[in-house]
Amino acid sequence: MTSISRLAALLLLALITFATLSPIQLRPHLGDANAERALAYVLLGLSLALGFPSRVAQIVLFICAVAGVLEFLQLFDPGRHARVLDALLKAAAGVAGIVLGRIVISLASRAAERR
Repeated sequence: MTSISRLAALLLLALITFATLSPIQLRPHLGDANAERALAYVLLGLSLALGFPSRVAQIVLFICAVAGVLEFLQLFDPGRHARVLDALLKAAAGVAGIVLGRIVISLASRAAERR
């Protein structure tokens, strides 16, 4: 399961990077932009938490760094805008995904102990 989660995290990171840095007309639109951002980072955090269960602190730092760096890189694209609030939303959603992943791991280990 960790291999699948790691692959999912890599694919999500590639998709998030593309959506964040591509021209605005190439960005996928599924609904509200804040909901899209949050969902993408929740899924990234969840997949990282499941893929690297013993490295919680590192993946929290990684999620926060990715959110900040990708938002900063938007400063260099004239058609995009970089906002601190967007970076904070992305980082918070990523951390929420990590927390969700830890809950899943905890529940799975409890279920395995009961067997």
